[in-house]
Amino acid sequence: MEVNGVGWLAAIIIGGLAGWLAEKVMKSDMGLFMNIILGIIGAVVLNAILVALNIGILGVGWIAYLITGFIGACILIWVGRLIRR
Repeated sequence: MEVNGVGWLAAIIIGGLAGWLAEKVMKSDMGLFMNIILGIIGAVVLNAILVALNIGILGVGWIAYLITGFIGACILIWVGRLIRR
């Protein structure tokens, strides 16, 4: 089974990388497990937002998954900061 054109193991690895990149850019301290979760959920959330806006997904493959995971994780960190205030 594949997620956005990548396998489950690759989705976990790429999600972790996307979450880690978002953590560095957003200057937060989450940890490895949360980076993986943020990257994977971030990609899913951003894809859902793009579909809802009738834009569609950014593409298929690991680079598209990394980009959507990164942007989605940044959005999730930003929303989390808004809620915590």
